[in-house]
Amino acid sequence: MNSEEVLKAVFPLLDGKDLASCMLVCKQWSYVAQDDYLWKCLCAKRWPSICKRAQPPTMTFYKLYRTFYKRRRHRALLPPRLSFDSLDFYIDIWTEEKLMFSEVVPGPFLKIGLKIPPDGISDMLRYHLESPSYKMTLSVEPRFSLPLGQAVSVSVLAGRKDSDKVACIIDKAQFDYIDRSSFRALAFNYLDFSPKYPFVSGIRAWISLLFMDDGNEGVIDVFGIEMDFCDAASSEEEVLWLLDMLDWK
Repeated sequence: MNSEEVLKAVFPLLDGKDLASCMLVCKQWSYVAQDDYLWKCLCAKRWPSICKRAQPPTMTFYKLYRTFYKRRRHRALLPPRLSFDSLDFYIDIWTEEKLMFSEVVPGPFLKIGLKIPPDGISDMLRYHLESPSYKMTLSVEPRFSLPLGQAVSVSVLAGRKDSDKVACIIDKAQFDYIDRSSFRALAFNYLDFSPKYPFVSGIRAWISLLFMDDGNEGVIDVFGIEMDFCDAASSEEEVLWLLDMLDWK
């Protein structure tokens, strides 16, 4: 049995990654490994129905396998058209009885966020705030207290300085969930996107009230606010692109 026959006996036992590596060894190995029958067998293991065709939908089964055998890596985003410098955020929080917090927050303030968490917060909340994950936070001065027995709602609008347009991020959502383990009260709203993006939907904006671990079960002492978009946007660039796609009016 000559060397080429040995290769033809061994190569069908390899997976796609190893077979592709064999193509780099020498000309003989490359010639044998490019046999499209080998790649048809590999395609048949991943997409059996496509091999029922007499000819592959691409020029060769090798090209088909090389193109689709793994997911494309995350592509780098183009620079966003928005910047935090060109944004203002209008945040209003109220109970059933009165307005508790109402501020116009410049974008850079929300971008910089809480650099140093205050003393007296829980270890779990401190770990969350100091983690490297991207988050938009705001220190609340003066602090305010909220009774847990009342409904607490929040609205957040964003304004663009470059076009004098406004978009709604959160529309009077209630803080329905109090997470005592991480000392956060959470509310969310689904984002309303521009008609230019008809297939973008189901993305939620979350806003959290960060409160102290003071042992009071009936009242929460709020020292900060956090806003994020969970897995939909995990960097400053992704957040700005997401905001750019909102229905600005």
